[in-house]
Amino acid sequence: MRLLTPNEARVLATLMEKARTVPDSYPLSLNTLVLGCNQKTSRDPVMEITESDAQAAIDTLKKQSLVFEASSSRVPRFEHNFQRGFGVSEPQAVLLGLLMLRGPQTPGELRINSERWYKFADIASVEDALGELKARGDDSGALMVVQLARTAGMREQRWAHLLCGEAALMPFAQAHASDSAINREAEPVSLGQAERLQQRIETLETQVTQLQSQLAHVYKELGLSQA
Repeated sequence: MRLLTPNEARVLATLMEKARTVPDSYPLSLNTLVLGCNQKTSRDPVMEITESDAQAAIDTLKKQSLVFEASSSRVPRFEHNFQRGFGVSEPQAVLLGLLMLRGPQTPGELRINSERWYKFADIASVEDALGELKARGDDSGALMVVQLARTAGMREQRWAHLLCGEAALMPFAQAHASDSAINREAEPVSLGQAERLQQRIETLETQVTQLQSQLAHVYKELGLSQA
Protein backbone atom coordinates (compact mmCIF):
# COMPACT_ATOMS: atom_id res chain seq x y z
CA MET A 1 0.00 0.00 0.00
CA ARG A 2 1.35 3.43 -0.95
CA LEU A 3 2.18 6.14 1.57
CA LEU A 4 -0.60 8.46 2.66
CA THR A 5 -0.51 12.20 2.11
CA PRO A 6 -0.96 14.41 5.21
CA ASN A 7 -4.51 15.27 4.07
CA GLU A 8 -5.38 11.60 3.56
CA ALA A 9 -3.97 10.69 6.97
CA ARG A 10 -5.98 13.47 8.65
CA VAL A 11 -9.22 12.48 6.88
CA LEU A 12 -8.75 8.80 7.66
CA ALA A 13 -7.81 9.37 11.31
CA THR A 14 -10.70 11.78 11.84
CA LEU A 15 -13.15 9.15 10.58
CA MET A 16 -11.51 6.64 12.93
CA GLU A 17 -11.86 9.02 15.87
CA LYS A 18 -15.49 10.01 15.26
CA ALA A 19 -16.55 6.40 14.72
CA ARG A 20 -15.47 5.71 18.31
CA THR A 21 -16.23 8.98 20.09
CA VAL A 22 -19.51 10.13 18.44
CA PRO A 23 -21.04 6.95 16.97
CA ASP A 24 -24.52 8.55 16.72
CA SER A 25 -23.18 11.05 14.16
CA TYR A 26 -21.23 8.46 12.20
CA PRO A 27 -20.76 7.98 9.21
CA LEU A 28 -19.77 11.60 8.60
CA SER A 29 -20.97 14.08 6.01
CA LEU A 30 -18.28 15.97 4.11
CA ASN A 31 -18.95 19.17 6.10
CA THR A 32 -18.74 17.39 9.46
CA LEU A 33 -15.59 15.59 8.35
CA VAL A 34 -13.89 18.87 7.41
CA LEU A 35 -14.81 20.39 10.78
CA GLY A 36 -13.27 17.36 12.51
CA CYS A 37 -10.11 17.56 10.41
CA ASN A 38 -9.63 21.24 11.28
CA GLN A 39 -10.22 21.02 15.03
CA LYS A 40 -7.94 23.26 17.07
CA THR A 41 -7.74 20.74 19.93
CA SER A 42 -6.40 17.18 19.91
CA ARG A 43 -4.61 17.85 16.62
CA ASP A 44 -0.90 18.14 15.88
CA PRO A 45 -0.36 19.81 13.56
CA VAL A 46 -3.50 21.97 13.32
CA MET A 47 -4.57 21.98 9.67
CA GLU A 48 -6.86 24.01 7.40
CA ILE A 49 -8.33 21.46 5.00
CA THR A 50 -10.96 22.69 2.54
CA GLU A 51 -13.94 20.66 1.35
CA SER A 52 -12.21 20.14 -1.99
CA ASP A 53 -9.05 18.93 -0.18
CA ALA A 54 -11.11 16.49 1.87
CA GLN A 55 -13.04 15.25 -1.16
CA ALA A 56 -9.83 14.66 -3.09
CA ALA A 57 -8.44 12.67 -0.15
CA ILE A 58 -11.66 10.66 0.11
CA ASP A 59 -11.60 9.83 -3.60
CA THR A 60 -8.03 8.47 -3.31
CA LEU A 61 -8.78 6.56 -0.10
CA LYS A 62 -11.87 4.99 -1.71
CA LYS A 63 -9.68 3.61 -4.48
CA GLN A 64 -7.58 1.88 -1.81
CA SER A 65 -10.71 0.58 -0.04
CA LEU A 66 -9.77 2.55 3.07
CA VAL A 67 -12.92 4.69 2.92
CA PHE A 68 -16.44 3.81 1.78
CA GLU A 69 -19.46 5.96 1.03
CA ALA A 70 -22.36 4.91 3.22
CA SER A 71 -25.47 3.71 1.43
CA SER A 72 -29.09 4.70 2.16
CA SER A 73 -28.32 8.36 2.77
CA ARG A 74 -29.50 11.38 0.78
CA VAL A 75 -26.41 13.33 1.85
CA PRO A 76 -23.13 11.52 1.06
CA ARG A 77 -21.61 10.14 4.25
CA PHE A 78 -18.28 8.44 4.68
CA GLU A 79 -16.83 5.70 6.88
CA HIS A 80 -13.35 4.27 7.24
CA ASN A 81 -12.12 0.75 6.64
CA PHE A 82 -8.73 1.22 8.26
CA GLN A 83 -8.52 -1.88 10.40
CA ARG A 84 -9.33 -4.27 7.59
CA GLY A 85 -7.44 -2.25 4.98
CA PHE A 86 -4.21 -2.36 6.96
CA GLY A 87 -4.84 -5.72 8.57
CA VAL A 88 -4.27 -4.53 12.13
CA SER A 89 -5.96 -5.31 15.43
CA GLU A 90 -8.27 -2.88 17.21
CA PRO A 91 -5.59 -1.73 19.72
CA GLN A 92 -3.06 -1.27 16.92
CA ALA A 93 -5.56 0.71 14.81
CA VAL A 94 -6.34 2.96 17.78
CA LEU A 95 -2.67 3.77 18.34
CA LEU A 96 -2.04 4.48 14.66
CA GLY A 97 -5.12 6.72 14.52
CA LEU A 98 -3.96 8.69 17.55
CA LEU A 99 -0.46 9.08 16.15
CA MET A 100 -1.89 10.38 12.88
CA LEU A 101 -4.07 12.92 14.70
CA ARG A 102 -1.79 14.05 17.53
CA GLY A 103 1.75 13.47 16.32
CA PRO A 104 4.50 11.60 18.22
CA GLN A 105 3.55 10.52 21.74
CA THR A 106 4.90 8.44 24.59
CA PRO A 107 3.12 5.21 25.60
CA GLY A 108 1.81 7.05 28.67
CA GLU A 109 0.36 9.86 26.55
CA LEU A 110 -1.16 7.35 24.15
CA ARG A 111 -2.89 5.54 26.98
CA ILE A 112 -4.40 8.78 28.31
CA ASN A 113 -5.42 10.05 24.86
CA SER A 114 -7.01 6.73 23.92
CA GLU A 115 -9.50 6.65 26.80
CA ARG A 116 -12.47 7.61 24.60
CA TRP A 117 -11.33 5.26 21.84
CA TYR A 118 -10.27 2.10 23.62
CA LYS A 119 -9.50 1.01 27.17
CA PHE A 120 -5.90 -0.14 27.50
CA ALA A 121 -5.37 -1.99 30.77
CA ASP A 122 -2.04 -0.29 31.44
CA ILE A 123 0.97 1.30 29.77
CA ALA A 124 2.50 -2.14 29.24
CA SER A 125 -0.42 -3.10 26.98
CA VAL A 126 0.20 0.05 24.91
CA GLU A 127 3.88 -0.83 24.64
CA ASP A 128 2.99 -4.39 23.61
CA ALA A 129 0.76 -3.15 20.77
CA LEU A 130 3.45 -0.72 19.59
CA GLY A 131 6.04 -3.49 19.75
CA GLU A 132 3.80 -5.73 17.65
CA LEU A 133 3.44 -3.03 15.03
CA LYS A 134 7.19 -2.46 14.93
CA ALA A 135 7.95 -6.20 14.72
CA ARG A 136 5.42 -6.59 11.94
CA GLY A 137 7.08 -3.79 10.00
CA ASP A 138 10.53 -5.28 10.58
CA ASP A 139 9.31 -8.60 9.18
CA SER A 140 7.52 -7.22 6.13
CA GLY A 141 9.75 -4.25 5.39
CA ALA A 142 6.72 -1.92 5.52
CA LEU A 143 7.30 0.02 8.73
CA MET A 144 4.23 1.54 10.36
CA VAL A 145 5.76 2.98 13.55
CA VAL A 146 9.13 4.11 14.81
CA GLN A 147 10.48 4.83 18.29
CA LEU A 148 12.08 8.26 18.35
CA ALA A 149 15.15 9.33 20.28
CA ARG A 150 14.53 10.44 23.85
CA THR A 151 13.86 14.16 24.16
CA ALA A 152 15.36 16.35 26.87
CA GLY A 153 13.40 16.27 30.11
CA MET A 154 11.33 13.20 29.20
CA ARG A 155 11.66 9.79 30.81
CA GLU A 156 9.82 7.95 28.02
CA GLN A 157 10.63 7.82 24.34
CA ARG A 158 7.97 8.96 21.90
CA TRP A 159 6.56 6.88 19.06
CA ALA A 160 5.50 8.13 15.62
CA HIS A 161 3.64 6.59 12.69
CA LEU A 162 5.30 6.12 9.31
CA LEU A 163 2.15 5.88 7.18
CA CYS A 164 3.13 9.18 5.51
CA GLY A 165 6.81 8.25 5.30
CA GLU A 166 9.84 9.42 7.23
CA ALA A 167 9.82 12.84 5.55
CA ALA A 168 6.63 13.69 7.44
CA LEU A 169 8.60 13.51 10.71
CA MET A 170 10.87 16.43 9.78
CA PRO A 171 8.73 19.15 11.45
CA PHE A 172 8.75 17.16 14.69
CA ALA A 173 12.50 16.59 14.47
CA GLN A 174 13.07 20.32 13.96
CA ALA A 175 10.84 21.14 16.93
CA HIS A 176 12.81 18.64 19.03
CA ALA A 177 16.09 20.31 17.99
CA SER A 178 14.73 23.71 19.01
CA ASP A 179 13.50 22.36 22.36
CA SER A 180 16.89 20.77 23.01
CA ALA A 181 18.68 24.06 22.29
CA ILE A 182 16.37 25.92 24.68
CA ASN A 183 16.88 23.28 27.36
CA ARG A 184 20.66 23.55 27.00
CA GLU A 185 20.48 27.32 27.38
CA ALA A 186 18.30 26.95 30.44
CA GLU A 187 20.44 24.36 32.20
CA PRO A 188 21.06 25.25 35.89
CA VAL A 189 24.53 26.31 36.97
CA SER A 190 26.70 23.83 38.83
CA LEU A 191 27.43 24.04 42.55
CA GLY A 192 30.95 25.31 41.86
CA GLN A 193 29.63 28.03 39.56
CA ALA A 194 27.07 29.07 42.15
CA GLU A 195 29.76 29.36 44.84
CA ARG A 196 31.96 31.50 42.57
CA LEU A 197 29.02 33.75 41.74
CA GLN A 198 28.20 34.16 45.43
CA GLN A 199 31.82 35.09 46.22
CA ARG A 200 31.80 37.62 43.40
CA ILE A 201 28.60 39.18 44.74
CA GLU A 202 30.04 39.43 48.25
CA THR A 203 33.21 41.08 46.90
CA LEU A 204 31.19 43.64 44.96
CA GLU A 205 29.03 44.40 47.99
CA THR A 206 32.18 45.01 50.07
CA GLN A 207 33.60 47.33 47.41
CA VAL A 208 30.34 49.30 47.24
CA THR A 209 30.33 49.71 51.03
CA GLN A 210 33.92 50.98 50.99
CA LEU A 211 33.16 53.47 48.21
CA GLN A 212 30.13 54.76 50.08
CA SER A 213 32.27 55.28 53.20
CA GLN A 214 34.97 57.12 51.25
CA LEU A 215 32.39 59.30 49.55
CA ALA A 216 30.82 60.21 52.89
CA HIS A 217 34.28 61.21 54.21
CA VAL A 218 34.89 63.47 51.18
CA TYR A 219 31.54 65.22 51.67
CA LYS A 220 32.37 65.76 55.37
CA GLU A 221 35.82 67.23 54.58
CA LEU A 222 34.30 69.63 52.06
CA GLY A 223 31.47 70.63 54.34
CA LEU A 224 28.86 69.36 51.95
CA SER A 225 25.72 67.42 52.68
CA GLN A 226 24.78 64.30 50.75
CA ALA A 227 21.58 64.58 48.71
